[in-house]
Amino acid sequence: MQDPGFVKDAFSKIADRYVLTNHVLSMGTDILWRKKVGRIVSNWAPENILDVATGTGDLALELQKACPDAELLASDFCPEMLAHAKDRGVRQTMVVDAMQMPFDDDTCDVLTVAFGLRNMADYPAALSEMRRVIRPGGHVLVLDFSIPTGLLEKPYAFYLNKVLPKIAGVLTGEEEAYSYLAGSIADFPSGQKMLELIEDQGYSDAQWIPLTGGIASVYIASA
Repeated sequence: MQDPGFVKDAFSKIADRYVLTNHVLSMGTDILWRKKVGRIVSNWAPENILDVATGTGDLALELQKACPDAELLASDFCPEMLAHAKDRGVRQTMVVDAMQMPFDDDTCDVLTVAFGLRNMADYPAALSEMRRVIRPGGHVLVLDFSIPTGLLEKPYAFYLNKVLPKIAGVLTGEEEAYSYLAGSIADFPSGQKMLELIEDQGYSDAQWIPLTGGIASVYIASA
């Protein structure tokens, strides 16, 4: 769980180069992960979607394409990130702290959060707040990094801790922010631990979908 002041400052500094850096560091795989999420959400046929911690809007843009008839609101607590999301074509944006959202109960059919829960100050409290605004029978979807096991575990750890911060430092000038990123991934619950965390907040039917050998994961559940 993270210091929100540090996180907000870090993301404000890297906002201008965030999209390019993500694509370079993942070798474009992050685009495929979001397309996977778009297909999952479109199968739910939601009338409205709340994309929390939208950042520069990568997932929101994918969801706008995958669910053209749904009303989508993209929210984030970092105005600098949201400015980029709006410039890139996200239609509705709002500055919102995901830990205390200014929405009524039972507001949205689907709530998504991509690479954002990991940066929040209190994972259980954030998931509980998200559940509050999802309508009964609606869905939450979390996309985030996870730690692979088996043959990928050691090479990925080396890349994550030694290589990624250096490359990102060159691209953004903010190596410290990406050293934080590596540490946050290592500390973030994944797999069965994340399923248990989600279910402990009152969700049901939680499922885990590993992506790219477990480098990332999608978690879905019903409210």
